[in-house]
Amino acid sequence: MGLKIGIFTDSYRPYTSGVVRSIETFSEELQAQGHEVYIFAPDYPNCNKEKESRVFRFSSIPAPTNHDFTLAVPFSIRLRSTIKKLNLDIIHVHSPFLLGRLGARYAKKLNLPLVFTFHTLYDQYVHYIPIGQNITKEITKKYCADFCNHCDLVIVPTEIIGKHLQSWGVRSAIKAIPTGIKIQDFRTNEKDWVHRKFGINPSCKLLISVGRLGKEKNFAFIIRSFKSIAESIPESRLVLVGNGPEKNALENLAREIGVLEKIIFTGTLSREEIIKAYNSAHIFIFASVTETQGLVVGEAKAAGLPIVAVKAFGISEMVEDGIDGFLTDLDMNQFIEKINLLLTDESLRHSLSQNALRNAVKISAQSCTNKLINCYNEVINRKNGYHAQKVRDSW
Repeated sequence: MGLKIGIFTDSYRPYTSGVVRSIETFSEELQAQGHEVYIFAPDYPNCNKEKESRVFRFSSIPAPTNHDFTLAVPFSIRLRSTIKKLNLDIIHVHSPFLLGRLGARYAKKLNLPLVFTFHTLYDQYVHYIPIGQNITKEITKKYCADFCNHCDLVIVPTEIIGKHLQSWGVRSAIKAIPTGIKIQDFRTNEKDWVHRKFGINPSCKLLISVGRLGKEKNFAFIIRSFKSIAESIPESRLVLVGNGPEKNALENLAREIGVLEKIIFTGTLSREEIIKAYNSAHIFIFASVTETQGLVVGEAKAAGLPIVAVKAFGISEMVEDGIDGFLTDLDMNQFIEKINLLLTDESLRHSLSQNALRNAVKISAQSCTNKLINCYNEVINRKNGYHAQKVRDSW
């Protein structure tokens, strides 16, 4: 019999992010295997609620630092009765704040198992707070550790993040399950979409990076590196897919150092367009040092792209150095050297590309979802066993 799963999240479509993509991917796979998934999420001005099934929206307000993102008001007089009526087996939260905390509260009230996926190194995002960033970073670590310790299971995308949480004082059970990739979705024969859409000469070699244009993604490092690459390989172009608060600053930087005409800022693309963009490129490059997994790296591999990335946190487990890509220190010379090597050595680039395709299968959506279901069942059985033991002990 299928499970009934309640997912509480502070971000959901139409907002786009790695967290949203993770929830969508796992939900689709869970439902395909006969489980029922109910999602509790913020409302957005452009939501199409008529097409939503099993999604419960909370009144929300725009976030002060990102107006595309909304902050849910974590209150509903109907929530307790709704959860009881759904007869949930487990609650899975995807944030330690707002709706995540609300989900945790109701899991405790109704004695339901609580699972938390730790998607984000929240302490690395304190630059969005104007004052007291060092103090805020320590408070954030303690807050997250405390939240984790009230959960029956904490899921992390990579083993290194699990060890990181333990260093913060997390004592709850931790399981590494990456967000899976729908491998078949990233295979397409349309290899020149970016060239055609943005008027790029077909002979140009494309470097692509995908992500929110925020400080934590380190796109300035990529743009500065590209200046040297463009000087040595004039036919190279840089494609930055995404939008965010740093877009204007990044465009200004590119203009100041003289490479703006060789950089394509695509803005927000649809899922189908992003897949076409991956397939149009020659190399995927990534410089973020805050990733718990780096879902876009897995997507790029599924599209057959070799990777050049800065070795930090979850990325170190997403790239097999020298096999399907290269990992570098946060050193511009190393980063540039590996990109130039792949741009100039077609045989090597092809070899790493084939390895990327093969390795992407290791994180297929079906495989990762099967691991998640096993975790759900273990947590439910453990919780039920503990409850039964308490009942027996009270006789």
